[in-house]
Amino acid sequence: MTVARTAFVALAATLAIQVYTSFAATAAAVLAPEIARAFGVEARWIGAFVGLVYAGGMFASLASGGFIERHGSIRVSQACVVLCALGVGAIAVAPAHALAIVAVAAVVIGLGYGPITPASSQLLQRTAPPARMALTFSIKQTGVPAGAALSGALLPALALATGWRVAFAIAALVGLAIVVIAQPIRAGLDADRNPKGHISVASIFAPLALLRESRGLRDLALVSFAYSATQMCLTSFLVVHLTESLRFSLVAAGLALTSATLGGVAGRIGWGYVADRWLAPRVVLATIGFLAGLCGVLMAIATTTWSPVAIAVLAALFGATAIGWNGVQLSEVARLAPPGRAGKVTGATGFVTFAGVVVGPPSFALLSSATGSYRIGFMAFAGASITAALGLLRRRIQ
Repeated sequence: MTVARTAFVALAATLAIQVYTSFAATAAAVLAPEIARAFGVEARWIGAFVGLVYAGGMFASLASGGFIERHGSIRVSQACVVLCALGVGAIAVAPAHALAIVAVAAVVIGLGYGPITPASSQLLQRTAPPARMALTFSIKQTGVPAGAALSGALLPALALATGWRVAFAIAALVGLAIVVIAQPIRAGLDADRNPKGHISVASIFAPLALLRESRGLRDLALVSFAYSATQMCLTSFLVVHLTESLRFSLVAAGLALTSATLGGVAGRIGWGYVADRWLAPRVVLATIGFLAGLCGVLMAIATTTWSPVAIAVLAALFGATAIGWNGVQLSEVARLAPPGRAGKVTGATGFVTFAGVVVGPPSFALLSSATGSYRIGFMAFAGASITAALGLLRRRIQ
């Protein structure tokens, strides 16, 4: 296989796997009103479910480096897809009184979701052209909003036609099909694996030391904490905000989420190109944070008098910023990582990223529950995004 073909296959495989795992991770948020009704809870507590998903993802990300080096990026990714499919399938068959099964399924989905980015970073650091590093990582990371966009576009209609449980069962079966499809390329792309690699508790936590030793990596990890919290609050609460606060139908709100996630796809590619060609990645990341904060403020003050088209455009712009940052950040992490250790370093920064996700949605849920409004939550996380952007610029100037 030529270098160019290897780079293309690696990017295509990691992108497809990312799309599915993102689809699985956001499925419950898209159908939150239906699922909440079935289990007798308020839809706003989807934030707790999302928090459990990313709590599992946080620790799985940190622990993934040794497994990636030993078994290879594709094999680890296949295992992750299986876990996501099992979690989604468990929710589909959980009895209405068994909310605990849903909670466990959320953690299982998180365990599958967490190692995906470290695994792909390990592979793409080795195969991506250096001159297109930010763009390559950004294209791969479009799988996150693309998966969420597919979830928002397909699941509400499928749930109305067949019921949400059948929709989840179908999603689980699709995951198992992806595992089978990925098998033929596994040997070639996992050629750098070390079957004798050592895995221990100490080795799991060792990558965190790299963040302490590198100011650049530490800055990238910390800004990802705030940005990921803002991103997940957008994707987790947009549907319930629009249906409950702005009187959108479930299908219309799902399409607005699709607008946001498609904006995220365009944003990730666009920001990656800008970071490769025109502006320093830190400046790009700071710019994204400021714009995401502005969009958060506008979403917070939106009323029922605003046209649906205006809300859809705002959602797309919000997505282009709050969702669009990740590829630039990951490419910088890979660039600063020692050769061959992008998986471990990305796992360590991902631990911090997921911590922001774990804190963000439950905090948003608590704020909205205490105030009776989703607007306060959007306003608060807009402030967090702007604060992080200011900190990134201040450290660059010093």
